[in-house]
Order: sequence, then structure tokens, then C-alpha cells
Amino acid sequence: MVKVALDAMGGDNAPEAIIEGAVLAAKELNLEEVLLIGDQEQVKRELGKYRLQGAKVSTIHAPQVVEMHESPSRALRVKRSSSISVAVDLMKNGKCDAVVTAGNSGAAMAISMWKLKKLEGVERPALASIHPTFTGVSVLIDAGGNVDCRPLHLIQFAIMGEIYARFITSKARPRVGLLSNGTEDSKGNELTKRVHAILKKSSLNYKGYVEGRDIYNDSVDVIVCDGFVGNVALKSSEGVAESFGTILKKEMRKSFGAKIGYFFLKRFLESFKRQVDYSEYGGAPLLGINGTCFICHGHSSPKAIKNAIRAASEYVRRDINMLLIDALRNSQELKMFVSGTASKIWEQIKEKVIH
Repeated sequence: MVKVALDAMGGDNAPEAIIEGAVLAAKELNLEEVLLIGDQEQVKRELGKYRLQGAKVSTIHAPQVVEMHESPSRALRVKRSSSISVAVDLMKNGKCDAVVTAGNSGAAMAISMWKLKKLEGVERPALASIHPTFTGVSVLIDAGGNVDCRPLHLIQFAIMGEIYARFITSKARPRVGLLSNGTEDSKGNELTKRVHAILKKSSLNYKGYVEGRDIYNDSVDVIVCDGFVGNVALKSSEGVAESFGTILKKEMRKSFGAKIGYFFLKRFLESFKRQVDYSEYGGAPLLGINGTCFICHGHSSPKAIKNAIRAASEYVRRDINMLLIDALRNSQELKMFVSGTASKIWEQIKEKVIH
């Protein structure tokens, strides 16, 4: 049984959508309890709108809120009694198994890293977002956590993403690709070229460079990139999906024939909408921290919150963090990279001493 702490004040639709999602999760999922963290007066007033019918939902007071525009450093320094900070404290003290927030993602990452620390061997935690493909889903890592990366970071992202993809796709050997501006070996920048050379020799099921379109066409299961590129790709995808829906509605209003066409295509379009709807996938786990933290879209609906709680509880039950630790500890490609780096440093020292 899993106990989840939910940041009731985080997100553009908080606390209404967050609390409704919590109630849905408590009723429909096999959970020990959902803890709603936030301003107790607001949370209890909103919670009073629902008939819980035995669903285990409780509240914990947190007087402060981290606003979406606030910097992570300010949240760490000044907002120590914020809803996200109190939620992470509960995990740190063993009073919950997972934290879910739709609030300020940068603050959530900073607070989680500061209080929970990183898993053994992890240089930088990374966000792993899920995307629909022709036959299932793919995992994009990093989706916005680290805008400046070194080769070691991307190699670790590949390993962590591969482990998470096993859990998400049920594939024994997920296919891994490195996001670049072309599939040829000559493409990429200095960072991707170094990582590409190492991953080609790795034990991963590495398929080489991939492009942005490969996130959705089922050519690979894991797409590796730095957080700057990943976040741009993520936001671009969301923009395309939203624009498609808006254009479709506009075209349907133009003629009676278009409305008739929509009637016959309605079932297909509803199925398509479910596949591209981020709320179906919940939130993105912050892979590499010593705990379980899922970060949701700021516009998350109640359905998205419920699914994020579901995903977080499954993450805990499958003990994904232990799988990540084992994979990083036993990674031959990491050992090869570290030994190679150490050798280069030693050669540079010897050269300076000689000259």
C-alpha cells in the first residue's frame, strides 16, 4: 500500500483540480492514503464538496505557496513552509512514499534534490516524459531538468531512461536513440558526438542519432538529450497538439458537410485525442533522486492528477530506484567513460610536469 503526498496548491488550476484529482485517485486506486498539503482552510473547504465514501484523504497544513514565476533558489531560501517543501519533508521523514506536484517544476526539482539527495552514482537527476507513438509510448529524457550537460550526464540519462522504459513499455531491451539534427554520424554538436561514440560501444540497445520526429514514430523507445533541447521539443509538441485541435474545430464550423464528416469521424478523433492527451500519462518522474517525485503539467486537469498519482504509486511498487542504482553501478559504459576521462587527465598532468 502506497501513501502519496500531493501538493494541493501547485499548478494553474490549484487547488480545485488538484483536490478533485486526489479524490478520484483515492476512490479508484489501491492506495493507503492521499495526503493533501496546502493551506488547510482552502483545502478543507474544497474537499468538503465531495462525498469521500471511505476514500482515505487527509490534509496537512502548509502556509506558503511557491508561485509559478518564482526562482528555485528563492523557493529554497524563503518558502521553507511551502506546500511542495512540506510534501518533500514528509518523504524525507518516511511519512509518505511519493510526492506529486503540478507546481513550479524548477522549485520542485531543487527542493527534492536538496532534501532527498541523489541516488548512488547519479551526477544529475533528469525528468522523463512519456509520449505516444504508432504502437505505444516513448520516453524523452531529459525533458527540462538540466539545460547545460556534460557527456557523463547524457550517458547516465540513457541508462536511467532505458530502465524506466522497461517499466513503461514492458520491453526487455528498449531501443535508445540520441536526439540530434540528423541521423548521419557527421551530425550533432561536440556534446552529442562524444556521447554518440560512447553509446555505440555500450551494452545498451543503441540505435544511433534520431531526429525530433522519431519521438513519435516508434523508431526508438528512449530519446536522450539535454534538458534545453528536451524542453523545447516537449513544448513544441504540446503546441502542435493544441493547434491541431483548434484548427479542426474551426474547420468543422465552416460547412454542413464538415459537420457530417465530423459525425462519422467522431469515434476516431476521440481515440486520437486520448493518445495525444498528456493527462493520460500523468506526470514525469524525476529520475535519480533518493525518493519518488512526479512533476505534472502546470495546466493539469483532475484526470492528469489522478493518473500522476497512479504512475507514482506504480513506480514505488516496482522499486524503480533500486533498478536505477543497480544499472548505474554495473554500467560498463560509465566505467569506460570514467576510466577514459581519468586517463586523459593523467596524461595532461604528466605533459605539464614534463614541460
